[in-house]
Amino acid sequence: MTYRLVSYRRGMASLAGAFLAASLCAGASAQKPKITKVKPDKTAKTDVSASAEPDKVLYDRAMLDIKKGHYTEGRLSLQTLINTYPDSEYLAKAKLGVADSYYREGGTSNMTIAVQEYKDFITFFPFLDEAAYAQMQVGMTHYRMMEKADRDKTDAEAAEDEFQTFLLKYPQSPLVPKAEQSLRDVQETIADGQYRIARFYFLKMDYRASAARLVELTERYPLYSQSDQALWMLGDVYEVAKKYSKNEDDKNHWADLAAKCYDRIITDYPLSKMAPVAKSRLTAMGMPAPASDTNAVARMQKEQLYQSQHTQHAMLRLPMDALKSNPTVTAAAHEGQPNLNPPEDAVSATDVLNPGAAGPSFNLAARMPADSSDSGNMNNDASPPVEAVPVSSSGVGGTDLGVQIIAAPASADATASVESSSSSSTSAPAAAANPQPAEQQPAEQQTPASVPTINGVLAPPGAAAVDSSQNGATDSSSSSTQGTTGSNGDQSATPPGPSKVDPSTESTSKKKKKGLHKLVPF
Repeated sequence: MTYRLVSYRRGMASLAGAFLAASLCAGASAQKPKITKVKPDKTAKTDVSASAEPDKVLYDRAMLDIKKGHYTEGRLSLQTLINTYPDSEYLAKAKLGVADSYYREGGTSNMTIAVQEYKDFITFFPFLDEAAYAQMQVGMTHYRMMEKADRDKTDAEAAEDEFQTFLLKYPQSPLVPKAEQSLRDVQETIADGQYRIARFYFLKMDYRASAARLVELTERYPLYSQSDQALWMLGDVYEVAKKYSKNEDDKNHWADLAAKCYDRIITDYPLSKMAPVAKSRLTAMGMPAPASDTNAVARMQKEQLYQSQHTQHAMLRLPMDALKSNPTVTAAAHEGQPNLNPPEDAVSATDVLNPGAAGPSFNLAARMPADSSDSGNMNNDASPPVEAVPVSSSGVGGTDLGVQIIAAPASADATASVESSSSSSTSAPAAAANPQPAEQQPAEQQTPASVPTINGVLAPPGAAAVDSSQNGATDSSSSSTQGTTGSNGDQSATPPGPSKVDPSTESTSKKKKKGLHKLVPF
């Protein structure tokens, strides 16, 4: 009995221990959520750190609004960031985001503002990596505003300049392939506009106007899809000039330029339809045909393959082109280096077909600037005026006088004194000693009486001498000749009397005195 009671008590104790252990485990498990309640405190700390960077919050909110198409709200948040936090690390991104918002929204006014915003970004942050992107976007903005070839080409020319600037400033940028293709598209549009104008004048047989545009087109845009046609028309123009030339040298000159155009077709456009015709034309002229360029053959094969895969049928393409305001650039080249040189002066239509005129060079790098001096057209008026001062020389009878050229004209007083001294040494037989007309005499043998002067300065041939007494110089009169001798030695045909004074050079006090004498005769 006692043994059973002891075992019973031991069993109850073990059961109580098990129950106590279970309760302790249950209590420990119940206390675990209390430990997890501390985690919101950590998140609260992150929220505090986020609230300490409101510029980042504004930037993220603005980017989300712009992504959803809420451009006005996004720009408002970005402008708040720019004005409130000028030292923020998100300042450059915010300014670039403002420009992107205008670009994405579209429209003529928004595109204009986008161009200015991108240029401001390049000005303020020229050394950031995003500056290349901003320059690219300036070109793309003008690219989107570009109109068709037969319309205004202002945006097309601006896009060409911006893409050329990008390729020259950022040659290592990953956006270079896209910029090159965009530049090819732009140059295709500009060249197409010039080709249409040149073809219009060619059909009207205005060969000068047509040749002026064809020369510029074939030199600047060799990747144009219709360059072979442009070269063929230019060769025809030169052959017309050869036909109407009467000089044999001019005929050979125009024939050489025409052959140069045909050589260009065969060399650079070997798969063109005009290449066999150009070869036959060279054979008829008695000139050898050049070999085709292998690189040009490979390039044209790729272009023809691309055109066959991406060109729509005319029944579908023409109606869509009529509805679009932007040009169609499917015919633009996709191979080859676009022209990166800035445009030069336009070719003059009055000089392009003159005898001896230079034709297209086809090599912009080796082209030398034209000489601005024209030896056949000397303009005397363009040279600075020089003063002719008579200098006495030991001649026959003491009548020969030379002319001394002085770099800077002397003052009025010095001129008057020199003229008065020369008038006393000059006499009437001086003209008789030289029977040859003054216009036919050499400049160093002309006397002051035969050289027309205006206030001591050489006048153009045929101009009458003007009395320098208008500047206040005193004239010397001669009673034997019954005329007046001016300060330059010339004898006037008017009788002696008071010299007439130019009202424009007369002083104000003298004018007042004259007016007073009119009112009061005494």
